[in-house]
Amino acid sequence: MKVTGIETILLNNTPPYHGGRTFLFIRLSTDEGIVGLGERPTGHTPDLTSQIALLHDLVDRFVVGKSPFEIERIWQSIYASNHDYRHPSLYGTPALSAIEMALWDIVGKATNQPIYNLLGGPCHDKLRAYAYMPTQGVWEDPKKAGDIAAKLVAEGNSACKIDPFMPYYPLPRDFPLKTIKHAARIFEAIRDAVGDDLEIGIGTHGQFSTAGAIRVASVFEQFNPFWFEEPVPPENVDEMARVAAHTSIPIASGERLVSIYEFSELLEKQAAQIIQLDVGQCGGILESKKIAGIAEAHYAMIAPHMYVGPIAAAAAVQVDACSPNFLIQEYNGGGLHEELFTNPIRFENGFIELPTSPGLGLELDEDVVNRQRVDT
Repeated sequence: MKVTGIETILLNNTPPYHGGRTFLFIRLSTDEGIVGLGERPTGHTPDLTSQIALLHDLVDRFVVGKSPFEIERIWQSIYASNHDYRHPSLYGTPALSAIEMALWDIVGKATNQPIYNLLGGPCHDKLRAYAYMPTQGVWEDPKKAGDIAAKLVAEGNSACKIDPFMPYYPLPRDFPLKTIKHAARIFEAIRDAVGDDLEIGIGTHGQFSTAGAIRVASVFEQFNPFWFEEPVPPENVDEMARVAAHTSIPIASGERLVSIYEFSELLEKQAAQIIQLDVGQCGGILESKKIAGIAEAHYAMIAPHMYVGPIAAAAAVQVDACSPNFLIQEYNGGGLHEELFTNPIRFENGFIELPTSPGLGLELDEDVVNRQRVDT
């Protein structure tokens, strides 16, 4: 079997735009009629013209004419081909991720197996998941957080994440003690309402200085947060390690890292214990499995990032299923995520069901694709 070409599919998402305002998918075709799906996460990227051109260029130069089973060889040839690609970045590596997951989708379909069966088999019967807690009106009245938490627990959820500090920018910055303690009242209201039935992650976006993050952690420790996410900007691993050394709250990081080398440094310096790799950005499924293995050797857990479209989300599910150190999966589904497929990811009572269909386990609904498609 040989790869014969690529099709790029740019779609408009629907409100509330889970995973971004657009989705950029690819379809790799083969001479045996098997088609593989991949996704280049778009986030808030306004102009994807250069990414579409990059995807076509990489596939035409390095993938067409190759066996889809040669995933590692193809990956290495793309990664090492150009000076600019050899240095991982959020420009080139997500495109490589899209191609890689599409190759795995082909291999899974050719062997009639879900991808996780080809990477060691399932370690979990179902996958624990979490989402952001709705925060409308919570800052003005922290007690509302307790009502929202009670509703989440009643729906079967066991974990959530909330961003208690606004605004995000400029970075890094610190908040006065009065603001920190007001944010802590949100966590206090949740604990008063649901006790220990709901894990609560502190979501931040590298907002604090080192000293500011340590101060926040000292105030929040009494509520036993699930994690403290990116307490400082992720570029300086040493400073994140300093925060980790000063608090009992587990540090989570990784959604903006794009290579096994960056994750290796994060773990070796003990800067984070919960690794939020993004399968759509860090090189794809096999690279994510390698990162999970490095984390496992450091007794660290993975909690993959999922502010992405549904194909990259499905790729994350495949990695989760076969990783013994899987902790929890971020989940931002619903809406177009479900409409686009005849067999979407199934989330119920706080858990994602393991797909059993071959490859990524997804089949596009062409009517919905045509309805949402953007001319490029």
